[in-house]
Amino acid sequence: MGEPLDIALIQTRTPATAAGGLEHVEPLIREAAAGGAQFILTPEGTNVLEQRRDLRASVLSEEDADVAVLGLCRLAAELGVWLLVGSAIVRSGRINDDRAANRSLLVDPTGAITARYDKLHVFDVDLPNGETYRESATVRPGDGAVVADTPWGRLGLTICYDIRFPHLHRQLAKAGASMIAVPAAFTVPTGEAHWETLLRARAIETGAFVLAPAQGGLHEDGRQTWGRSTIVGPWGEIIAKADHDEPCIVAAKLNMEAVAKARSAVPALTHDRDFLPAS
Repeated sequence: MGEPLDIALIQTRTPATAAGGLEHVEPLIREAAAGGAQFILTPEGTNVLEQRRDLRASVLSEEDADVAVLGLCRLAAELGVWLLVGSAIVRSGRINDDRAANRSLLVDPTGAITARYDKLHVFDVDLPNGETYRESATVRPGDGAVVADTPWGRLGLTICYDIRFPHLHRQLAKAGASMIAVPAAFTVPTGEAHWETLLRARAIETGAFVLAPAQGGLHEDGRQTWGRSTIVGPWGEIIAKADHDEPCIVAAKLNMEAVAKARSAVPALTHDRDFLPAS
């Protein structure tokens, strides 16, 4: 039997500047590493959360110049841990498109970025409580799924709203992902109604660990996020979770053999059939 993976999710309430984001998350990462975590994951928007368009452009940088990204890479090397920057909001660098990228970054213990994933599905909704979000106005969607190698198995990368698209998670699992990261900044109405249900459903469907570090609380730009960072096992069981929206660490030991056990018990990933479209 392999050694269990010591994992930690960081729940944050990220400020509206990259310098503030780094200052906020660094002590929590240090605490998680001191507690034995080998793999640490942070939420969506770890570097900066700012949706006010008049201020947003002035606080964003290119990935290789972002204060938080650079600081987190150095921190991973200093602590000797694997670190998933759940996402950094950075300039995409695309010609004739000034929208940002919402980008996950997997950092190894040398501080090198070994994988990147740009959020595929952007959050454009009108909620029943009157809140309106148009992420597509400021974020350019990605165009490809990503599965990355780690010492404990392959990691599928997703971000927040991606959780509502089960076919993406199935593709990640069929590409070998035994863990799927879901860093998020869920709204309170959708978080309260759907967060845990969606996380458990994606874990059950894929037979994978679902790792969901989240933003929580009232942010400087006025948005309020749900928190409740959660680790779900491949049988759909809640392994560990926060029951609040305050900054914190959610830690657990993962037995990676549970993935093979779940997929053997319900081998749905091998049972796909072609079918005619509905009409």
